[in-house]
Amino acid sequence: MIRSMTGFTSASGALVPHSWGWELRSVNGKGLDLRLRVPDWVDGLEVGLRSALGAEIARGNVTCNLRITRDETAGSLAVNEAQLETVLNALHQIEARAMDAGVSLAPSKATDIVTMRGVLEQATTVDDVEALAATLLAEFPAVLADFNAMRTREGAALTQVMMTQLAEVEALTAQAAALAEARKAEMATTLQRNLARVLDNSEGVDADRLAQELALIAVKSDITEEIDRLVAHVAAARDLLGQGGAVGRKLDFLMQEFNREANTLCAKAQNTDLTRVGLALKAVIDQMREQVQNVE
Repeated sequence: MIRSMTGFTSASGALVPHSWGWELRSVNGKGLDLRLRVPDWVDGLEVGLRSALGAEIARGNVTCNLRITRDETAGSLAVNEAQLETVLNALHQIEARAMDAGVSLAPSKATDIVTMRGVLEQATTVDDVEALAATLLAEFPAVLADFNAMRTREGAALTQVMMTQLAEVEALTAQAAALAEARKAEMATTLQRNLARVLDNSEGVDADRLAQELALIAVKSDITEEIDRLVAHVAAARDLLGQGGAVGRKLDFLMQEFNREANTLCAKAQNTDLTRVGLALKAVIDQMREQVQNVE
């Protein structure tokens, strides 16, 4: 199936003491433009993400945001041996001085000591950046798969819209062909009338030049080739939509060809009904081209 260039997804994860949040979004673009906003202190992360994105996305302006936070309260508590020794020595001195002064003190409890400043503190942990990078890179394919799933759903909706528009182009092309067939007798009569008028006033006119001009008039009023090419373009567009993948550039080129044939048909119309059909064709083709701008 085709995919839209527009998409969005978000995800989160954690590896103590870190937690993070992903945001992946994209909009239309002529080529592939990757914009990564990731922490530069995680070695190898940006290179790995660019490689993964480039392998899965063909076109679009893609932005990947990764915000990492560190939980400073994570980790175990540890006794500061030096501070504990200082506190115990101070308590021993206080108790000794109290005894000398005949003052009776209540016995010190462990809970009293650990609450003293600096005795019990958070254990210092060293971040394993390599493990963090490996975890993030291992998690990213799932984020990217979810992102592409949304783009595929959007692509399916685009396909339905464009298939409907192609059916409308096909019907209008058939109308144009029927009108062209119906006006053949009228065009022949008009051509004969013009020919008779020219012949009546053709004294001294070069016969070969006259034949060329008449042939040119006939060609300018014949829309057979335009009808045939429109039919072929409809078939080609359906094949591309059925083929799927990154066909946006090909569809965009095909829309230019559609528009060219519709313009030529209008220029050759010389008939109100045929002109009306040509304008309707141009309107549908323009709508279809807007949809194609979203195809990867």
